Parts: sequence; structure tokens; C-alpha cells
Amino acid sequence: MRTSAMKCVLIGMVICLSCAAHAQDQGQELLHRAAHCLAAKDFLPPSKAAKRTFGSLLDEKSYPGKKMLYVVDYPNPSRADGFVFTLFLTDHDGRQDFNIQNNARFALSKDADEGVSFATPPLGGTWTREHLVSAIKQIEKQPKVTLSMKNMLAVDSSVSCEAYTDPQPKPTAK
Repeated sequence: MRTSAMKCVLIGMVICLSCAAHAQDQGQELLHRAAHCLAAKDFLPPSKAAKRTFGSLLDEKSYPGKKMLYVVDYPNPSRADGFVFTLFLTDHDGRQDFNIQNNARFALSKDADEGVSFATPPLGGTWTREHLVSAIKQIEKQPKVTLSMKNMLAVDSSVSCEAYTDPQPKPTAK
């Protein structure tokens, strides 16, 4: 009887670990695709490094019914500063659309409000700033992912990239 209980506990642990590993793989794939879009749309600052370090946070609560991904790019190994991006995610006919909607340069600082300061205030006002600060602080507590520039720039046909900087079509006159 005791052996059966131990087997059930071990099977449960294996299932939990495999679910966690699968979720982590999906998170890394999502981050890789987002980083691809950031590179494709020229949002990443120029660097001679062959690899870049990123962190991310998926937010499905701030905008009900929508998925938003915060991505932080750490240009320096010290990770005392970086760039934070906000991307909205949608699925269309088996393709994932990454729509870059905000970006800001930040520095971690004990002197700044809530430990994060921005070189220039991010677009969107106080609410957006507070959400960016919260996301950066949560990302800081998570493991980071290092991606090679070569792999990041590889084209993924299942991904569509858009940005607020894209040229907008002119309205047609009636």
C-alpha cells in the first residue's frame, strides 16, 4: 500500500515537472519570436555582440481579452540598465502577430522611484509607466535568456511583425 502511494506521488511530481518544462519552452519560444520582431523592426540598439540577453513577462490581465508581452533587452552583462518593450500578441490563421506598441530605455537605481528610472518618459502616461516598472521588477527576478543574433534574425514564417512606427495607409478620399 505504501509503495503504491509513493508511486502516485512520484508520477504526480514527474507530470508537474514536465508541465513546467513545457511552459518554459513555450515562454522561450514566445520571447525568441518577440526578439525577432524587435530586431526586424530595428528597435534593438546597435551592438557588435553576437548574443543578447533578454527577459520577458506575459500579461493577460491588464487588457482583458488581450495578451501583452513585456520584453527587456539587457545590452550589458551587468544588467543595470536596458530597454523595455510592450508587444501585443494576436493569433490569425495559425500565424502569431507581434505588435510593438511601446519602448523605453531604463536604468535600475536605488535613488529612483520604485527602483527604476527612465531616460525619457515612456509614451502613455502614469498608468503605462507604472506597468512598465512593475514588469521590469518582475522580469528582474526571473531567469534570463541569451539569444544569438544569427538565430534571432532568422525568418519565421509563422510570425508577423508590426509596430507603431510602421507607415500608416493614407485614407482614401470619397
